[in-house]
Amino acid sequence: MSTAEETAGGEDTPWDEVTPEAARRLLVAAVDAFAERGYHATTTRDIASRAGMSPAALYIHYKTKEELLHRISRIGHVKALKILQAAESGPGTAAERLADAVRSFVRWHAGRRTTARVVQYELDSLSEEHRAEIHELRRKSDAVVRRIINDGVAAGEFDVPDVSGTTLAVLSLCIDVARWFNTAGRRTPDEVGALYADLVLRMVGAPGAPRAQK
Repeated sequence: MSTAEETAGGEDTPWDEVTPEAARRLLVAAVDAFAERGYHATTTRDIASRAGMSPAALYIHYKTKEELLHRISRIGHVKALKILQAAESGPGTAAERLADAVRSFVRWHAGRRTTARVVQYELDSLSEEHRAEIHELRRKSDAVVRRIINDGVAAGEFDVPDVSGTTLAVLSLCIDVARWFNTAGRRTPDEVGALYADLVLRMVGAPGAPRAQK
């Protein structure tokens, strides 16, 4: 599935922050190429060809292939972090905020599956400096979920002996959706999000967790 075929996933105009148009086209082409072939097997010529441009045109906007991957990864991780922060700052109990965080996070990873696969699974291809920047964004996402779970424990809503380990499990569960989700499957991104929210509430021992829809 190419980025052009991805479902909304909570975004009306993905990559609209990338300008000018030629730079955006190259970035979208890079996402498709990296997801299909992997970062190391993709050449700058592959990316330019997918964008309908010459290889020389790519270097006008991006100095290296790694710079493209970094831009993709940073934008994706910032979006993911904002999704979690919006849920954390929203109204409701810790259980409601955790469910909202999981629903939204999973919906993005399913609805933007091609993008999410590159964002989440090509980290080792980044330079040491860029990888450190992305890991810091991931630590912030981890902290958001950990705070929500801690709020639930403090309020007596959750029974979680190991908050750090549970936080890691929740995020890993959500991120893995990008690996297996298929738009031809029987569930939509919204339905998968609802299912995972239910599963996570059960994981943390939230009382009265709603039953998932079959």
